[in-house]
Amino acid sequence: MAQPAKGPATAPCSTPPVHTEDAVTSVHPVDEKLHPSRLVPAALQHIAAMYAGVVTPPLIIGQACGLDIAARTRLIAASLLIAGVATILQTIGVKGLVGNRLPFVNAASSAGIAPILAIAETTTRGHQLPAIYGAVIVADAFCLAVGPFFGRLLRFFPPLVTGVVITLIGVTLMPVPVTWAQGGDKTAADFGAMRHLALAGFTLAVILLIQRFGKGFVRQVALLLGLLVGTLAAMPFGMADFSGLRSAPLAALPTPFAFGAPEFQPAAVLSLCIVMLVLMTESSAGMLALGEICDRRSDSRTITRGLRTDGLATLLGPVFGGFPTSAFAQNVGVVSLTRVRSRYVVAVAGGALLVLGAFPVLGAVVSLVPMPVLGGAGIVLFGSIAVSGIRTLSEAGLDDSSNIILVAVALGAGIIPLAAPTFYAGFPAWAQTVLGSGISAGALVAVLLNLFFHHLGTRSGQAAPALKSS
Repeated sequence: MAQPAKGPATAPCSTPPVHTEDAVTSVHPVDEKLHPSRLVPAALQHIAAMYAGVVTPPLIIGQACGLDIAARTRLIAASLLIAGVATILQTIGVKGLVGNRLPFVNAASSAGIAPILAIAETTTRGHQLPAIYGAVIVADAFCLAVGPFFGRLLRFFPPLVTGVVITLIGVTLMPVPVTWAQGGDKTAADFGAMRHLALAGFTLAVILLIQRFGKGFVRQVALLLGLLVGTLAAMPFGMADFSGLRSAPLAALPTPFAFGAPEFQPAAVLSLCIVMLVLMTESSAGMLALGEICDRRSDSRTITRGLRTDGLATLLGPVFGGFPTSAFAQNVGVVSLTRVRSRYVVAVAGGALLVLGAFPVLGAVVSLVPMPVLGGAGIVLFGSIAVSGIRTLSEAGLDDSSNIILVAVALGAGIIPLAAPTFYAGFPAWAQTVLGSGISAGALVAVLLNLFFHHLGTRSGQAAPALKSS
């Protein structure tokens, strides 16, 4: 009789701290709300990593279409604003409808630059952007229509396939920081000059030293500190360009259909529909990569919501002056490197993109970081993505000879465009678009070989395990 009386007597004292402890530890790192002292620097790292990539498509396309500086500024502002909206939708989202609710950055993809430039070259001056935006509208409708099927096909993306894709994301993007390290502009007389390489090497050395000797949060912001120290080191040598800061307008909100009403050309529409398939593949791969890195594996519903958000963001492009959006691999690298997995960090970065788009003079401050400094940091970023893929492949059973062959051939197919850029020059235009991207080519080969080895003619239980949501 005495024993039951002891339980109620002790429960009120012991229960509250136990429940409090469980409430704290039950929060997944993806859903963790960091203190501003940690959140703001982590968000700045994402902004620094993505900024050059966000402004590159509008700069290149604007120049190809013969736009003046003011018009190119409007394109840049629109790209920043749309990237901000898309990133906030992805990270915060509306549960069950839009947003993958991962630390996922969406912005105008560089993968669409080449086909868009082809449209610009074959269209009469003055009608280039309307033709591009008309094609984007139809391609976006295509994306929204087929997006749900991508999520349902997730069972064909076991670690064996996703490991290949994630590795290729890092490997095929490596020429980007290498170009940055040499100065960024291949047409410049001093491209590849030793001073550019020295600055990139110095930045890389700073990041490595902070990673080696830094403690706690200092190590987590090693990338940001490396960018800051590298930029400060560049200033005495005149390698930090302030011209963009002086010429940028204080405010520049985008105007709907400022570049004309959309025009619909069948060839342009077909080209961008193929591009959207490539972008959907890359975006799905980015979600799978982040799921692995964040220990919250992406299921079919997550990918469907993410692709739906891609489509909604791309729909804003023709209205305000943006371009097709997709995942930003740079920021996958930031998450992998820092291990700061909170989606709220990236949501804050998305909010900052909105501000940078509305006030270009603020965005110009971020652009002060010299290209060689970005190159030194980019080597770490993209290399860490490849490492994440290798880590995923370690779960894929590479002691099996068929799996070894699958990985070998898929990696080879993905590296062909990198090793021999003109390899597919004789192929039809649609095939060049698909196979010319190492990521999409490697993903396609990996999926087909996985079907061949593990699905066709086998019982369902013998197939390679698919990714599941955590």
